[in-house]
Amino acid sequence: MKIQSQKGTAVKLGVSRQVVIPKKLHDELGLAPGDYLEVALHGHRLVFTPKTLIEKRLAESIEDIRAGRTHGPFASAKESVRFLHSEAKKRKKAGSP
Repeated sequence: MKIQSQKGTAVKLGVSRQVVIPKKLHDELGLAPGDYLEVALHGHRLVFTPKTLIEKRLAESIEDIRAGRTHGPFASAKESVRFLHSEAKKRKKAGSP
């Protein structure tokens, strides 16, 4: 159950201390089942911050490799940095983030 207020959306705390994140916020943050959230107390407020863990990033990297989304190999670190700079310039010209 959720209740709209001027400050945001209020959600009900479940029996086992579970909190349901409203779909709109869930989708806006790009969260998925199994994602981790850091929970911190700031004054009298709980703050949830999405966390990308190494395991998730490794899984994404392996998926990229299997799909052929790779670059290199590079002969040196300087060559790889040069490549990254040229890619950044291309994206900036194209208007991509």
